[in-house]
Amino acid sequence: MSYRQIKVLELVDFEKEPPLSISDWLTTTRQLLAGGARPVSVFSQRTNEDDRVWIALAPASTDRLCLTNTVFGARDRRTYDALSYGISDMNYFECELYEQTGIEPERHPWLRPVRTGSAWRRGGEPYSFYSVRGEEVHEVGVGPVHAGVIEPGHFRFQCHGEDILHLEIQLGYQHRAVEKLLPKKNRSQQIVLVESIAGDSVIAHTIAFCSALEALAGVAPSLREQAVRGIAAELERVAMHLATLSGIAMDIGFALPAAAFGGLRTAVINLTASICGSRFGRGWITPGGVRFDLDLPLIEKARRILAEVLTKFSDIETLFLNSSSALARMEEIGTVTLEQARAAGLVGLAARASGVAFDVRADCPYGIYRYSSVPSPTLDSGDVYARTKLRALEIRNSIQFIFEQLDHLPAPKPKTPLKELAKNAFTIALTEGHRGEIAHVLLTDANGEISQVKIKDPSFHNWQGLALAVRENGISDFPLCNKSFDLSYAGHDL
Repeated sequence: MSYRQIKVLELVDFEKEPPLSISDWLTTTRQLLAGGARPVSVFSQRTNEDDRVWIALAPASTDRLCLTNTVFGARDRRTYDALSYGISDMNYFECELYEQTGIEPERHPWLRPVRTGSAWRRGGEPYSFYSVRGEEVHEVGVGPVHAGVIEPGHFRFQCHGEDILHLEIQLGYQHRAVEKLLPKKNRSQQIVLVESIAGDSVIAHTIAFCSALEALAGVAPSLREQAVRGIAAELERVAMHLATLSGIAMDIGFALPAAAFGGLRTAVINLTASICGSRFGRGWITPGGVRFDLDLPLIEKARRILAEVLTKFSDIETLFLNSSSALARMEEIGTVTLEQARAAGLVGLAARASGVAFDVRADCPYGIYRYSSVPSPTLDSGDVYARTKLRALEIRNSIQFIFEQLDHLPAPKPKTPLKELAKNAFTIALTEGHRGEIAHVLLTDANGEISQVKIKDPSFHNWQGLALAVRENGISDFPLCNKSFDLSYAGHDL
């Protein structure tokens, strides 16, 4: 077998995994991609002057991952025939690999910066933005400094009149080198860094990182702690979906639901704060389990607050999604088709709104989701309405899941201390954040210390979806399309 099948969180002893020749690696990887597998993580393991490139793929019909790897030696010709030539969901992964290693994918359809901005590496020449030519075609540049209180990103629109022909998104202005910093820090500092990857996905990213640590250490949290982690993750999902719904209503100009959704979000994050001391869940998740459990008063408080949130949410959702003027702004606006979603490799809610039925909690279950499922609906219109409606459905499902966990919390057990990490190994952890699939790869050295980290936030995939969604839409609809995806600049930039 020319590739290795592994489970999520399975340990891989990379010294026992023979690298393929570059040609065999390309052939094997292409066959897997052509068979419907999708890229989960692409990373280079640096050894001396050599780069060992690993690709983790998720086949459509199994919960296992397929690993392929090859070595680009320091004296080798550091090029290969681009996998994304004909397989578009590899496009951005290959851009990132080139940016980080200099290994160039020849025949790549659109090699461009991911996080480096103007410091493009190909001979030092500046990057040239894509440009549409023609009479009455004009260009609109927005950002990276925006008029509102917003993170930095540059959006370059090619327009014909008011209609968008093409949008190119340039990010990287918040690049904090998280992947390079993590191996250099002690355990407590690492957790703080992981919590800072994306400020609205603190819990989802920390669960992924801690799960990988636990797998390398050969320990597992108790069932009680896994249930509490699941509650924490779903509270984060509910709060962030409410925040996005508030933003969508505000962009439409519908002030009442905008304010009401925002008020409900405040109730949810205040509940999180009453449990762990942070409205965003900082400090709640720790290696080996959780720092804060739920006692009986907190359980009763959570039931009461979430029941109130659910009741009020039903009334506001009815007002919002039954408004003809609101629907006119959402239906058939910012559409991403099923074919486009698959080609761009979209994940999470953005993919499910276009009919792609994938959710890590169900398809690669982890933690408490191995024992308790959460319904994960899909819609097929792929427009702003679908992304809005799905958030409403997920809020209901997440609150119901939390109720079930609160009603059946397992008994507490003593925490298992984290042991030494496996040596010369790596593991891949997947979680489902409120935007979609999060992947953390942790590698260790001969001393059992973390030597390298590879992180992927769902925004890495889904910014491409926004660029597709706005095509043939009016430029005035961009803010609404943007909010319906509600992606993270920091999560992309790392």
